[in-house]
Amino acid sequence: MSSTDVELASAYDACSRLARAHYENFPVASWLLPRPMRPHVAAVYAFARIADDFADEGVAAPDERLQRLDAWGACLHDSLAGGWRAWPRPREPAPSACAVAAVDQRALFLALSNTIKTCRLPVALFDDLLSAFRQDVHTRRYENWDQLLDYCRRSANPVGRLVLRIAGHRDAALDRSSDCLCTALQLTNFWQDFARDYGAGRIYLPAEDCAAAGASEADLQAGRLTPAWRAALGRACRRTRELFACGRGVCDGVEGRLALELRLTWHGGLRILERIEQSGYDVFAARPVLGPRDGLVSLWRTLAWRRR
Repeated sequence: MSSTDVELASAYDACSRLARAHYENFPVASWLLPRPMRPHVAAVYAFARIADDFADEGVAAPDERLQRLDAWGACLHDSLAGGWRAWPRPREPAPSACAVAAVDQRALFLALSNTIKTCRLPVALFDDLLSAFRQDVHTRRYENWDQLLDYCRRSANPVGRLVLRIAGHRDAALDRSSDCLCTALQLTNFWQDFARDYGAGRIYLPAEDCAAAGASEADLQAGRLTPAWRAALGRACRRTRELFACGRGVCDGVEGRLALELRLTWHGGLRILERIEQSGYDVFAARPVLGPRDGLVSLWRTLAWRRR
């Protein structure tokens, strides 16, 4: 193995360690995936995880967070334009307290640029992710579902499409179904983190739904999750369930270990939604999370999956 191969393998290992170190509602580059896919998925995840941390790092001023995201995008394009050996360090984002400390940036872009070229991944999907992270820095409210779904189109849907490309799938119908699943997972995370996001000054629930239910933000400020807020969250969860139903197609449209991974992800996301519904939508009392029993339930349902 050449020194270049050794450095590349080390770079992918660093991305994989970062993926394993972070909790998500769904498996990331897990053993369920076909082995050849795992390093590439880990590299994509590492890029997105660190960019997301840049956007959410509250200790930094908004302008500083935007500068870091711009520099992160510049690193991506520089690594692709000049190759990893010519990648210029002056464009590196400033050090921070987020996940970037867990992986060498040069190693990450060495792995990611190789993944993009090897798997022929559209760079526009990475630019979409960055545009959504920039939006998170300054957007605190969404007036309607069109605005929220456009955000999901850029913050969540690119990940599903990138995974499909890494697996060798380039099919418009699979893309559309993947978009539904990724949006459903993103929305589920919003409802799961409703209290946490409100504490950070964000409400993802569209204002038009809140108004239709008669939900007042003054109640949230007073720590009251009123029946009106529960009704608004209930309506949002029902809409999210519809997206999960549309997202089944991508789970049926692939084969082998990838199908198992996607089905487990589908069931895990739906299980979180069930937890929210079982709590009466009182996500202020306790954040709904998955425990070992939920994992067993999701695994059982995955193994009992029937194509539609």
